[in-house]
Amino acid sequence: MNRTLAKGAVAAGHAATAEAAAFALREGGNAFDAAIAAQWTACVAEPVLTSLGGGGFLMAQPENGQACVYDFFAQTPGHKRSDADIDFHPIQADFGTTQQEFHIGYGAVATPGAVRGLFAIHRDLGGLPMPVLMEPAIELAKKGLRVNKLQAYILNVVRPVYLATPEAAQRFASCSDRGKLAGEGETLHLPELADTLLALGNEGESLFYEGEIAAQIESVCRNAGGHLRREDLAGYRVIKRDPLRIKYRSGEFLTNPPPSSGGLLIGFALKLLEKLSTKGLCIDSTQGISRLAEVMHVTNEARLDRTDKLNEQLLDSELLKQYEEQIRGRKRAFRGTTHISVIDNKGNLASLTTSNGEGCGHMLGSTGIMLNNMLGEEDLNPRGFHTWRENQRLTSMMAPSLLRLNDGHAVAFGSGGSNRIRSAILQVLLRLVDEQLPLAEAIERPRIHYEKGLLNIENGFDSEVYKQLQGEFEQT
Repeated sequence: MNRTLAKGAVAAGHAATAEAAAFALREGGNAFDAAIAAQWTACVAEPVLTSLGGGGFLMAQPENGQACVYDFFAQTPGHKRSDADIDFHPIQADFGTTQQEFHIGYGAVATPGAVRGLFAIHRDLGGLPMPVLMEPAIELAKKGLRVNKLQAYILNVVRPVYLATPEAAQRFASCSDRGKLAGEGETLHLPELADTLLALGNEGESLFYEGEIAAQIESVCRNAGGHLRREDLAGYRVIKRDPLRIKYRSGEFLTNPPPSSGGLLIGFALKLLEKLSTKGLCIDSTQGISRLAEVMHVTNEARLDRTDKLNEQLLDSELLKQYEEQIRGRKRAFRGTTHISVIDNKGNLASLTTSNGEGCGHMLGSTGIMLNNMLGEEDLNPRGFHTWRENQRLTSMMAPSLLRLNDGHAVAFGSGGSNRIRSAILQVLLRLVDEQLPLAEAIERPRIHYEKGLLNIENGFDSEVYKQLQGEFEQT
């Protein structure tokens, strides 16, 4: 949902989320106030995609200051229980044409940073009182969320998570059939979440990290197979980082730096495309899609090759040359999350991406919160589950970004979609810079994603292109 206003512009994943940002701007807030208000509301309006029990990143560009990334993503616990002692089990998410395995349970919960992150951003960059920014979220939680078509689809994709426990099933159940999840047009009532938001507005972040909510988290994790302890929550800190800056043709791309990998891998792909002299190559053509798929494939190879050393050395010219040669010599036979962007009329830009994974499957007492399952996502644990080191920031594919063009224009953008985040951002960026399309068209054009030998192609490409690609790739 996009909103263009006299005081700024907003893009978000749900109408209520965008309206919360618009509310903050109308109240005299800046882009960061708007992003904070939108995120509180997203926890109500987009409960499968984000949560008070998750984490994320903000790319902030103040009107008179340097760009900065706020890292409030999940952290591994300081104490690791044995595999036999944890609540950790697989579920299958059904996307229709493909399935993906995730793991849920209290043993999949990492230390959440969302609440502390929003309060840190507010202290540094906000202007309106926090309780004001929480008003739209509290109001929506009180009156109930009407499930739209997209939300119904997402709930259905991960239904094993939300039917995993009686408490979760009750919270997200259909009114007409308590054995099923809420469908399009039904209303989810979230009074407990409204109460929690109201309490956070009054008491601040300490409620979550040192107070009653922290005590509840420790209790369930200690007694029901989780790793988290109260000291993990009390010790959690938001980290401010300098953005990763990538020059690409006529623009400068600013994105999430290491230890997260999404922005770095997008930068790697851009540098490869430059070396391969792809300027002028139409992304919508068979040749363009094939070359882009090759770059996606090699980018994933680079990620797996350097799991323990995924840092800015990945952009070293000699290393890039090795991967470039792989592509030039290759035979053509391959045969989450939610995002909010806000710009205000003073020139502040906010690009905010958050996630709860798929959720751990348990509701946290009477808080209305489902904690994350970050320790159960293969994307975040490429070396395997239970191999994580204690008290470390998890890596992430999330890449809230800014693009500065030579003509003075700037774009704040990002995406949800787990491993597909980097391919979505890459293609929008290529259409903006290489094809010089208007932003709306760059976003709406169909995209591809290539991973593990499977080429996924969205509807919208020429029919002849589909036929040619089916002959070139083994799986489409």
